[in-house]
Amino acid sequence: MKHIKFLILAITGALFVSCDSDEFLNPLPDSAIVAETFYQSDADVLAGIIGIYDAIQGVNENTQGSSIRFNRGIQLEYLLTEHRSDNTRSKTLEGSRADFHRYIVEPENIQSEDYYQSMYEIIFRANSILSYSDNADESNVAAYRAEAKFLRAYAYFNLVRLYGPVPLVTSVVVADDKESLFTRNPLEEVYTQIVTDLQEGVSNLSNDGSKSRASRAAAQGLLAKVYLTQPTPNYDGARAMCEAIVGSGEFSLEPDFSNVFYNESNNEVIFSIEYIAGNPDESQGFSSEFTSYKRQGRQDGLNIVNPNLVVDFNMHGGNRTAASFAAFGTDVQLPIPENAEVIKFLPEGSDISDTNNPSYGSSPGTAGNDWIVLRYSDILLLHAEALMAGGDTTNNAAIDSYMAVRVRAGFDPVADRPSVLTKNVLLLERRVELAFENHRFFDLIRLGVANDVLDSHASAKGYTSYNVRRLLLPIPAREINLSDGLLTQNPQ
Repeated sequence: MKHIKFLILAITGALFVSCDSDEFLNPLPDSAIVAETFYQSDADVLAGIIGIYDAIQGVNENTQGSSIRFNRGIQLEYLLTEHRSDNTRSKTLEGSRADFHRYIVEPENIQSEDYYQSMYEIIFRANSILSYSDNADESNVAAYRAEAKFLRAYAYFNLVRLYGPVPLVTSVVVADDKESLFTRNPLEEVYTQIVTDLQEGVSNLSNDGSKSRASRAAAQGLLAKVYLTQPTPNYDGARAMCEAIVGSGEFSLEPDFSNVFYNESNNEVIFSIEYIAGNPDESQGFSSEFTSYKRQGRQDGLNIVNPNLVVDFNMHGGNRTAASFAAFGTDVQLPIPENAEVIKFLPEGSDISDTNNPSYGSSPGTAGNDWIVLRYSDILLLHAEALMAGGDTTNNAAIDSYMAVRVRAGFDPVADRPSVLTKNVLLLERRVELAFENHRFFDLIRLGVANDVLDSHASAKGYTSYNVRRLLLPIPAREINLSDGLLTQNPQ
């Protein structure tokens, strides 16, 4: 997709910049007129679809320094997920980013506000494209519509898991229709729409294109996770989606775990968000912000590994440990490092072999590491979870899927095979396999142990503000203000 994005960047930029930042769900009249004029051909509609991915990708903070409403897309997601789990934290207690790991995020938090609005920018763009999709070539209409709906479902799935009931808007509406824009819909209604959108993706997408575009497998994988997460889990549906991916024979585990992250678009990747190193408009900044020992970005030390995760890696990580985090300086001498850094996303050209003088490449602030949303090992572990159906299991197929991931990590297929697969064992495996990929918080929620795990974690760390209500982020105050009070707040 990289070559496509260069060709259409100017076009989509001109189209979407006219959307006032105050209105993420629908365009103001000038942008509506531009859209009506622009979407005249198949190429125009395709350009608009690529523009949806641009909204997911977000703006690199190292190239645009404002902290307020710049649509960082998923580049801030680790704060809302990993930091609110027991995996990582900010190195300091200063600034609004440190509020996440201490469970003191308030409605005025600018990173939460940016993420919320970024997801609705994705939804706005998808809704806009769907309004004009019939202008595409007839042979492409169904696939284009399915792609836009997949991306809309992706955004809504993120929103509903982080903020609870949210406004459900599935078409472009007039700017003064605040009831449609700001009424929070029940969880069940939002999930019903997510499922419907993803089912259309399963029916109308193929696996023939780029890993950074929606595909049938991406829709199947995301739908499996939705089925397991929705208020009433659909275990059979999740199992069927996972088995369809496995049965396709189109994906496999990378033999070398490190290659999953540095051999981009490899056989394990199902869906990723693409970035381009050195390009201010197409790069990401989180790779530099995860560094700590030597500052590389506008900020650093923003994803420090919690010691309890280091312990789990030392016992259960296998060969994944050395490719997941690293300690530097005097910290490397500690049995359990206090300030270990995430290294799954080291900027291009990094060399950390010298732990006293690590190098993070020539342009760490404009990194090109893709962000993997779905990969095959996640699907295998979701398959095991679906077969467990909320309990423990001796089901061989579930244990086989679990062990496939373990064996790749260097564990023995016979000696290390459990006779019973338990929820805690599965959670532990997901923790070390998918660490720093923004899954842990959602895993704890989905498997019903979030409050127990995070209450214990918060107590151990002295985060006295934690309570079960903090599992949902507050609706951003700015959105409530724009709604004239129609948008209600989560209990805090």
